[in-house]
Formats: sequence, structure tokens, C-alpha cells
Amino acid sequence: MSVISSRLIIFFALGFLLSLIAVAAVIVIIVVAVKKSRKNNPAYVPSEPVTPQQEEIRKTLGETLKELRTERNMTQEFVAESLGVSRQAVSKWENGTSEPSTTNLIAIAKLYGIEPEELLKKII
Repeated sequence: MSVISSRLIIFFALGFLLSLIAVAAVIVIIVVAVKKSRKNNPAYVPSEPVTPQQEEIRKTLGETLKELRTERNMTQEFVAESLGVSRQAVSKWENGTSEPSTTNLIAIAKLYGIEPEELLKKII
């Protein structure tokens, strides 16, 4: 075999190898993109808390809200009327089924006579 033909074989083999590497890289990029798009798609967001730590924070927030309300001798109905929400919403916040919005958290803190930062410090 001549030197030219052996160099051509090596050249084509390297080209083929580089092509395989490029195809593998494209496949990895596609897989990562699909996983990322699923993660950001609301259809794939689980309704349950993702981690036990998040569940603990929710329980702590609910317990804290209930504790602050009962310390001030307020009913769920009174809190709900003061904030313009339903009594069921206040109940869900306190039992950890849902969380109040940031606006409602600020309003709750003001209603309970504490700074919003103080309320957040209690739950972290």
C-alpha cells in the first residue's frame, strides 16, 4: 500500500470518528433540552411538594400563621374578612394545603402587628 492511500484511510477514519462524536454531542444536547423543557412545562410540575424540606416549610408556615392568629384571639373569619379572602383560604394556609401570596403575607403580618420580615424569620 502506498503512503498516500494509508494517509487517506487514516484521514477518513478520523473524519468518521469526529462525525460520531458530533452526532453523540447533538444527541446529548437534545436530551438535555427535552428534560429542561419538561421541567419548565406546567404540565409536568407535580402538585405535591418536591422535597421534604419544602413540605416542612409549608407545615411550619401554617403552624406559625395559626399560632399568631390564636395568640391575638382572632378567628379565621375575622382574618379572612380583614384580608378580603375566604375563611377556607385562611384554613388552607394554616393547615399547609396552600400558601398565601406575598401580598397576603404582608397583609397578615400587618394585621398581626408584626413586620413581614419577622414573620418570615419565624418560618425559616
